[in-house]
Amino acid sequence: MLPNLLTTAGLFSGFFAIIAAMNGQFESAATAIFIAMVFDGLDGRVARMTNTESAFGAEYDSMADIVSFGMAPALVMYSWALGDLGKLGWLAAFIFVAGGALRLARFNTNLAVADKRYFQGLAIPSAAAIVAGFVWVGSKYDIDPENVAYIAAFLTIAVGLLMVSNFRYHSFKDVDWRNRVSFIAILLVVLAFVVVATEPSLVLFSIFLLYAISGPITTFRTVKHIKLEHVVGDTECELGDGEAEKASTSTKFEQKTNEKTTHD
Repeated sequence: MLPNLLTTAGLFSGFFAIIAAMNGQFESAATAIFIAMVFDGLDGRVARMTNTESAFGAEYDSMADIVSFGMAPALVMYSWALGDLGKLGWLAAFIFVAGGALRLARFNTNLAVADKRYFQGLAIPSAAAIVAGFVWVGSKYDIDPENVAYIAAFLTIAVGLLMVSNFRYHSFKDVDWRNRVSFIAILLVVLAFVVVATEPSLVLFSIFLLYAISGPITTFRTVKHIKLEHVVGDTECELGDGEAEKASTSTKFEQKTNEKTTHD
């Protein structure tokens, strides 16, 4: 019950974002999408901690994600800036939604063979954070949407395409959060929260934008000879020296333990 309640809370946040955007409350709409990200990060972890993972929960989570991180950000961006661009505006929004749906479908079908340390393509919550963050920044600082409409369209399309790319993004799933940490590390975490609290819209948008840029950089650094299939397609990216063996070992270990991850 508890993991599904958290998923429902995330779904509600995405739905609220759509309603708020329809009423012209764009800051509230963008904030709701970030709140949905918090619930999306909690439900899977709670399910694993309570040993209540299920196929139903995984499917329900994916359905909620396409609303909260696919439809909601696209409609919020369309209501704020893309509506005045005509066909270009709604096509840009649709590319984002379609990219998110394809990203979720590929993630769910590649769970057993994917390297857990990396995401193949930009994760849909991160993509939603970039789109929602852009609207949040523009609304908070009273930026005229007409002046940035084409920038908004380019950003929406680019993020949508990054989701279906083969660029490798660090998943941070190899970080052991249970290990003891130094006092300096705790202090840095506190300072990070302080920095985010000072200007949450600008800081969060900048963080997720830099994360989106990190994917192509990581791919180009680890792949010796870049080919088309390293950017888009069905073939997995070649790994650098030593990476292939590590990925193979990690995949075999995950298959033996039959670990099921319910989140993107």
